[in-house]
Amino acid sequence: MAIIWNTFLLFLKMADEFSRPPHNRKLPIPAAYSWESLTEKRGAELEVHYTALLRELSQAKGVLGQIFFKSQNKIQDPAKLYKLIDMIGKEQWSTMGADVKGKIYEGLLEKNAEDTKSGAGQYFTPRALIRAMVACVRPQPLKTIADPACGTGGFFLAAYDFIANPANYSLTKEQKEFLKHKTCYGNEIVAATRRMALMNLFLHNIGDFESDSFISPTDALIADTGLRVDYVLANPPFGKKSSMTFTNDQGEQDSEDLTYNRQDFWVTTSNKQLNFVQHIRTMLKSNGHAAVVLPDNVLFEGGAGETVRKKLMETTSLHTILRLPTGVFTSRASRPMYCSSTIIRQQKHPGRKRSGYTTSGPTFTSP
Repeated sequence: MAIIWNTFLLFLKMADEFSRPPHNRKLPIPAAYSWESLTEKRGAELEVHYTALLRELSQAKGVLGQIFFKSQNKIQDPAKLYKLIDMIGKEQWSTMGADVKGKIYEGLLEKNAEDTKSGAGQYFTPRALIRAMVACVRPQPLKTIADPACGTGGFFLAAYDFIANPANYSLTKEQKEFLKHKTCYGNEIVAATRRMALMNLFLHNIGDFESDSFISPTDALIADTGLRVDYVLANPPFGKKSSMTFTNDQGEQDSEDLTYNRQDFWVTTSNKQLNFVQHIRTMLKSNGHAAVVLPDNVLFEGGAGETVRKKLMETTSLHTILRLPTGVFTSRASRPMYCSSTIIRQQKHPGRKRSGYTTSGPTFTSP
């Protein structure tokens, strides 16, 4: 997890650059805890100051406080801390092309995902897969996008890039403002992952410190919030069952299966993927589109899975099932998992029979 903590320094440096001409963005970072304050110190004084900086910024209001919430200095060697600050400080990150910055930051996220015991499938979706799914859905300007398990925000970034690409759309000022502030809505319950998502989106110029965060820390499956969106792009967490961790009477960490009892769900189950599929269907507007990564068993198993599958066929239009190669979400230590990327479209008239596939985008079927 050390790479996560290193991103604090990169974030502070880029925030400092954005506060200067020609950007002149007003950032609520006190001068005493700015990037410059780090470059002025050495040795033990630097280590003490950096620890204090993290503590103070974690108490800030708004998105800034959420980014630095419970942040800690994991670089205990002052010499290494100084060297890292010096290396980051030599670059002008804001003058790099968006694609270069994106590759550098996304590289940090991918490397961190490889370093975690749970593997990249925990919250890092391969960007080639994300771009393929976005290309199939082809999100439009002035439309809303949600990801109920958004991880580090990869789907939001790909959708943003697709809409902002002049080859796809010529955006008006109104459309640009909507894209920046009103397009994305997400949930991420893992604090460290949500922190990286907030950094990632801000550094890609999505949202700002003054507005409310559009990534909620709450469990998206708990209840229907009433949010209805035009698109849902998601790779829900892998794992057969939903569970809740708690402290038992002996003071030990324990867990139990978690079943969501929601009136808008077709079936009550502890199966995590089936719950996300049902929740995603609820989130869609009457003409909404969704692209979701799912393990193959969700598409073909019986019981609750069969009920959900039948309801999906009755109430939505299945557009694409893209069978993914083995190992896309597999770390070296874990067993292979077969997955598919499934794209559905909400029907305006549920129950109406549809023949064949729609053809507005490339169509794939599983073999």
